Amino acid sequence: MQENKKKIIIALKKARTSLDKIIARIENDDSQCFDTIQQSLSVIGLMKNANNHILEKYVDDYIENVADKQKSKEDLLKMKEEIIKIVQNAQNK
Repeated sequence: MQENKKKIIIALKKARTSLDKIIARIENDDSQCFDTIQQSLSVIGLMKNANNHILEKYVDDYIENVADKQKSKEDLLKMKEEIIKIVQNAQNK
């Protein structure tokens, strides 16, 4: 299993566990506002992290399998960095 894939799976499983805890708290009317909000923000952070790793894996795979051999690998790596930066900026809004 690739290292990036492991990171994606770990982040998603942590998010799922945290989300299950939030749901259980709310269903049991045991939700303390700040604890619940903190847990919710944690889920958002984990999902953003997973999204970044998913995007990075996709772009890495694309670069390795690119059909257009006219572009250098350096150009494609630069494109990857720009795409990741754009997505990260979008997630911060």
